[in-house]
Amino acid sequence: MKDKLKFTLNIAFVLLLIAVLFSYAMFQGGFVSWFLFYSLLPIIFYQFGLLLYPMKKWKVTRKLSRQVIAAGDGVTVSIDMKRKVAFPVYYCIVEEVFPETLRKMDSKQEKYYYMDRPDKLLTDRNIKKVVFPYFKKNIRLEYTIGQVPRGEHQLTAVRVRIGDVFGLVKKEHIFNVEDKLTANPTEVPLRLYEKNRSFDQGSRATSPMEVTNTNIAVGVREYEPGDKFSWIDWKQTARKNTIMTKEFEQEKGINVSLVLDHCNYSSLNFLAFEATVEITLSLMTTFRKKLTEISLLTIGGDRNSAFFPTCQDVAMYTIAKRHLTGLNASGNGSFSNDLKEQMMRLGHGDIVVVITTHLDEQFKQTILQLNKRIKSLGVILVQSKSFIAHHEQAVIKELHSSGMAVDVLTEEQLVKKPIEVSL
Repeated sequence: MKDKLKFTLNIAFVLLLIAVLFSYAMFQGGFVSWFLFYSLLPIIFYQFGLLLYPMKKWKVTRKLSRQVIAAGDGVTVSIDMKRKVAFPVYYCIVEEVFPETLRKMDSKQEKYYYMDRPDKLLTDRNIKKVVFPYFKKNIRLEYTIGQVPRGEHQLTAVRVRIGDVFGLVKKEHIFNVEDKLTANPTEVPLRLYEKNRSFDQGSRATSPMEVTNTNIAVGVREYEPGDKFSWIDWKQTARKNTIMTKEFEQEKGINVSLVLDHCNYSSLNFLAFEATVEITLSLMTTFRKKLTEISLLTIGGDRNSAFFPTCQDVAMYTIAKRHLTGLNASGNGSFSNDLKEQMMRLGHGDIVVVITTHLDEQFKQTILQLNKRIKSLGVILVQSKSFIAHHEQAVIKELHSSGMAVDVLTEEQLVKKPIEVSL
């Protein structure tokens, strides 16, 4: 309705301009008046033709340099516009219509310097490019989307505006051009520390090899991504003309379960939540390379949970990573209540690590109950140092006094390379 009204007003303006000039020539008379009328007539006809020009018939396409990137990276976008009629167009303004998911900026680990000021990373992306097509039928322009945040982003439309040299006639059309851009969470470098039970002993750096026992080779199989160079069986590789690695029988494996809290709390710090996703993926990748079994459980509000039992498997790991890519804080339910319902899924694992941005009394009670039936239970709290409330500090002290391992990651720890995590 608005476009039709604008078109009608533009037509009325052009017709009124013709009528005014013609009336002036008729009443004024003389060579000068009619010369002015006829000299301006081509310009008026051009404006009239521009109003009737079928801009909707343009063919607009978008091409991304990469459709899958890591969060914080950039992508180059090419816009191609093709038109059949080479009608002269003085200027053309092309604007990308960005989705709400691209309002955030991701600068990898540097973004955690703003954990106490997360609004600093919110922005309204506005990319406009001006070209002068004139008689060109094919128009191409490029721009870059930088610091793309984690998630799946749907680019749905391109807004195009054209006009005449005098700025009297302007036209606009939104072309529906759909493309999907996926930004996987960044895997941050980690250094794991083993937390000793005795408080006077502190903690020490541990190699992931210390948590597994010696393996015994029982066969060979084809090489898979992640296999160590030392596992290659060179005799079988030469015999079968393909890379073969030794297959081991684990004498005793360590079962690790990661539990990620993605409930939508009223005071949720979205930067802290992003850190929990990155830490979860990095832990999953680290343990997957060294341990026998690794599982992932994500719990959101309103019974919004997902369980991935065997992330050691390549296919399940890929599915879990895709799940973390599109994960958002959701629901208004209680993480502690849902965690109780999911306790049976955890089984009697050797290690359970709960990653969250929020602590309360109910959480403390649930964790203490879990600690009675699990060999080793750790909690990782990710939050800005200035946002940790007094009651959360009290919960941390009580869990520490009960022998629980609670690791608090603030902006001071998250900007380090590597990030030190105590378990």
